[in-house]
Amino acid sequence: MVVPAMHNVFTALKKAGLHQKIKVSSTHSLGVLSRSFPPSAGAFNSKHALFLRPMLEFLAENDSPFMVNVYPYYAYVDSSNNVSLEYALFESSSEVIDPNTGLLYTNMLDAQIDAINYALTGLNFKTIKIMITETGWPSKGSASENAATPDNAQTYNTNLIRHVMNDGGTPAKPGQGTDVYIFALFNENRKPGLDSERNWGLFFPDQTSVYNLDFTGRGTVSRPPDANITSSSGTWCIASTTASEADLRNGLDWACGPGNIDCSAIQPRQPCFEPDNLASHASHASYAFNSYYQQNGASDAACSFGGAGIRTNKNPSYDNCIYMTLGKNSTAASNSTMNQQTAKPSSSSVPSVSAGVLGRLLAASLAYLVVAHTSAETH
Repeated sequence: MVVPAMHNVFTALKKAGLHQKIKVSSTHSLGVLSRSFPPSAGAFNSKHALFLRPMLEFLAENDSPFMVNVYPYYAYVDSSNNVSLEYALFESSSEVIDPNTGLLYTNMLDAQIDAINYALTGLNFKTIKIMITETGWPSKGSASENAATPDNAQTYNTNLIRHVMNDGGTPAKPGQGTDVYIFALFNENRKPGLDSERNWGLFFPDQTSVYNLDFTGRGTVSRPPDANITSSSGTWCIASTTASEADLRNGLDWACGPGNIDCSAIQPRQPCFEPDNLASHASHASYAFNSYYQQNGASDAACSFGGAGIRTNKNPSYDNCIYMTLGKNSTAASNSTMNQQTAKPSSSSVPSVSAGVLGRLLAASLAYLVVAHTSAETH
């Protein structure tokens, strides 16, 4: 019944001249896959073939996205022996290798998205784009749901926003950005089920924030004072003098790529580009290593880089090249750039940031919540 209804909606939109602006699709859970690991083995469950192939033909014909709800939280909860919390939270400093393709994955979300990409490719639907209609992390759970905490929810959604705004794509689809919508705008205090089911929101029902969240994609994770991390006060992460040039290059490429670090300061004519000589790899790697280290809680694991990173108590900043510290989002820059970063935005600049980011990450959440309630759909 779904696909005929989609055709009817499309026909109505076409009569109104809106079919190019409004895309028709229908969302799925990740349960539509029979297999998702490794990502290259992603495949749709054959029991859904009766409706799935006609739907995919409709999506391909009308350039509509394949909509799916993706939750790394459940992947971690259901298989915590195989999936690390850091990997689910975009905090892992190591990679998971797909044995079939050799592609490296640094977070669960990318792996799940690529499992869908490969499932679509397996049915010869290579051009259909994926839209994540729900993803998020619960901020509270029952005693047995120990991963559902405000700290983890803030960490996941902060890193998610930064990852999406980076437009880096996935290992299988590099450079192809994905539209992602955060679930949910509000906690649902009357929703039945486990405690976590009522606590996915960014706001309480009284409209107060559950935790602080930066929507610009430039923010760092704000940790509570008792978080289980090592304070970065007086510590930085730099390249080890014993690391090989290949290890430094691999670590640098990872930090500036999958690690989602802003490496613009080590580009030509920027404050941290010099020295441009044999020592540049170590210097550039140090800047990138430290940026990742500070933005990911300043933990021991965040300064690993396969043994190429080492912590130091000596501030490596020099001239106009300023190395960031935990909780400060200032990077290498001139004084004028620093002032732009820390200045309070004008009232005219706020709507552009809110509209651009919220439109991509949140605008559909409230509308989709209505659909979810009426259909009694669960994650």
